[in-house]
Parts: sequence; C-alpha cells; structure tokens
Amino acid sequence: MSQHDSINAGRRQFLHTAGALSVLGAGTPLALNLAGIGAAAAQSAPTDYRALVCLFLFGGNDQTNTVIPADSAEFAAYSSARAGIARPLQELTTLGAVASQGGRPFAVPNELAPLASLYQQSKAAIVANVGPLIVPTTKTAYRNAAVPLPPKLFSHNDQQSVWQSSQPEGSTVGWGGRFGDLLASANAMPTFTAVSVSGAAVFLSGQQILQYQVGSNGPVPIRALSGSPFGSSTAAATLRQLLTASYPNLFENELAGVTKRSIDASATLSGALATAPALTTTFEANSLAQQLRMVAQMISVRQSLGARRQVFFVSLGGFDTHDNQLTTQPGLHTTLGAAIDAFYRATVELGVANNVTTFTASDFGRTLTSNGDGSDHGWGAHHFVVGGAVRGGDIYGQFPVVALNTNDDVGSGRLLPTIAVAQYAATLARWFGVADGNMADALPYIGNFSNRDLGFMA
Repeated sequence: MSQHDSINAGRRQFLHTAGALSVLGAGTPLALNLAGIGAAAAQSAPTDYRALVCLFLFGGNDQTNTVIPADSAEFAAYSSARAGIARPLQELTTLGAVASQGGRPFAVPNELAPLASLYQQSKAAIVANVGPLIVPTTKTAYRNAAVPLPPKLFSHNDQQSVWQSSQPEGSTVGWGGRFGDLLASANAMPTFTAVSVSGAAVFLSGQQILQYQVGSNGPVPIRALSGSPFGSSTAAATLRQLLTASYPNLFENELAGVTKRSIDASATLSGALATAPALTTTFEANSLAQQLRMVAQMISVRQSLGARRQVFFVSLGGFDTHDNQLTTQPGLHTTLGAAIDAFYRATVELGVANNVTTFTASDFGRTLTSNGDGSDHGWGAHHFVVGGAVRGGDIYGQFPVVALNTNDDVGSGRLLPTIAVAQYAATLARWFGVADGNMADALPYIGNFSNRDLGFMA
C-alpha cells in the first residue's frame, strides 16, 4: 500500500470512528465538520424531504413466476420449461401490453394484484433482469472468463452482501449507508439517517453514518434500565448513574458514553413517535407489514427528528424455494403485495407519496428450469419500484425471452443480468440527491457503465 493510500485508509477509519462517537446533541457539529474531509465531501444540505426504502427479499425470489409474459407462444414456452411449477393463466393478473417491450403483454400472479393496480396507476414500475455486474458482460465473455465477474456467484450470503455493498460477505460499507454519508448534513440528528427495522444490514453501513436499528414497535429499550431489574427498585437508577461517571480506563469511558447515547437516541425517537399522527391506513399483522408501518410512523415525525434524507431497510424472508414453490411463493407474494400497497397508501395519507420510493432487492433470481418442485439459484431477476415519483406503468430494461439457451441464459435458464445493480442504484441515488461526481464513491463499479440513469424515476 502506498503512503497516500495508507493515509486515506487511516482517514476513512478515523471518520468512521468519529461518526460513531458523534451521533446526537453536542456531538452533531463535530460529525458534520468531519464529513467534509472524507473520501467524498458531504454535499450541500437539501431543503426538501426524500426517503428510500429497500425491501430485501431474502432467499432469492423466483422472478420467472413473478413477472410472466402472457402472449400465447411465450406463455406456452414458459409453461413447458417450468413443468411442475408454472402458474396457470387463470391465476394471473394482467398488466397489459407494454410498448417499451415491443407490445408484449405481461402478467403477475393474482397475489401481487395490489402491485398490478399500482402499476396501472403509474405508481409502480418493473426493472427487468437486474443483477450484480462489474462490467457489461456477454454470455461469451462469461463462458470464457474474459471479464471480471462478481465474486462467489449463486451463494446466498455473499450475493446478499454483493447486492447491498458490491462486495461479498464481510463487507463493512453498503451503498445505502454511503448515500447517507453524502447527505447526512441535511439532518439535524444524523443518527436517524439510516434506519433498519430488520436487524443489521450492510446496506445501511456508511463510512461515517452508522445504521440505527429499531423494532417494528419502535426503539428497543435496555431491559436493565427499566422496571425493577434484578428484583431491585433502585438498580435501574444506579445503572443510569454509572453511565454518567468518569472512569480511568478509556474503554470503560467509551462503553458508558456509547450506552448513554443509545439511551438518548431511544428517548428522542420515543418522544417523537408519541406525537405521531394516528394512521388510518390499515397494515396487516405480519412482520413485513409491521416493519413498513414503523417506517411510515418514523416518516410522519420527520420534522421532529429534523430529517430531510433517510434510507430505510425492511425485509421478508423465505424465498429460497428449492421445494414447495407453488405452496410457498404465493403466500410470500400475498404478504409482499399487501404490505407495499398499504405502505404506499400510508405515504399518500401523510402527503409524502412523491417523496418516498420503495424498491425491492434479493439475493439473486432463480433458474428457469424446474427441479421438480422448485427452482435453483440463479443470477438476474426482476424488481419493483413504487412511489409517487416513479415513472410507473412500464417495464425498464430489456425483458428476456422466456426460453432456454438464449443469449441471456448462462445455464438452466439462469439469467445473465442486462442491468447492473450499480445502474439500478444510481438511478435511485440521482433522485435521492447524490451528485454525479460522488456516485462512484457509493457505487464503485458505476464508472464501467455508460447508462447511469435507467429513467424510472421522475
């Protein structure tokens, strides 16, 4: 490593640590000042509000049974290739003919009818055949290993990480977190810039911004600091006092400080949520719907939190359908369609539909061929983008022909992506407010692709 690289690496680590120590109150100016000397300087603070919501489908959603060509010839080819797991025509909701795809008609399963309705209202779009790529790649280049390929293709953990961060499992910085780094100066309390309602996600990890995790009912309290821990009525008060004490050991001091800041953040958010307007939109009782309900509630108190740019992460698991696909995937799609629809209606109710964009992501797509009762790990997949700022009612990218041995098939109907995750992300980033000059800092491979705006955002 050169001296210059070593200095930059040290600076990045210093910024990451300093960001962790400066999350609230008096620490905020320090965090904002430090942001100016990072690898990419923080951008000027926007004055409007915008939020991105990443909805990750863990396990690898089967894209071929999600968006289905509905013309007779191609539907027959689909049914033949997917013997045992193809959806019959009567179980599909039509999207109609799509001019950008040469007039080909498409459909989605009835379970996704709420998304079909949003599509017809031009509030939802489909982005076809998206997947991790380092450079534009052809089937010949893939077979001959003539270009660099994403690491550890077809591996769940690694591809989840590659989707979220451009690197395999072990990566520490994701593109959602980097968007937050660049625009956190817009927020009075940077702590609430990157928020997960689904546990730790590398997607939200920045170099300066740390993800803030909440439960679907709000901040998760420290049990020992509430009630009567250890059967003592005074234990909680004593523990709180310990957090304000000064210790000779640096690590003891820092642990106390971090814990206190966590408590302060929890109190700030709890106080804000207590003033949140009651939503009339109904969310179902399942985990995904409740995660999105919490996102809607946090958005509703954005002014109390001083937030102008926020990135959220929610998820739904269970999509690894090697078996029982016709039993498992429809139920997951029912949950998915209803939850996204409820969340969109909540943003309309809050008057922020044009300021909030939800997009799906997943480990990978799946094989066209059936293993008898399911499908196996693939690569490219189709994804939904929903919101008032979406140029909906259209399919972006070139939707692949549903057949084996095409130029998009790298084996068993695994789709070679024709749109890189970096391009998908860059389109969202531009809408979010990331400057073109800073795009490569969040998306390291975007410079290898000429098209950085796929056009699905207004």
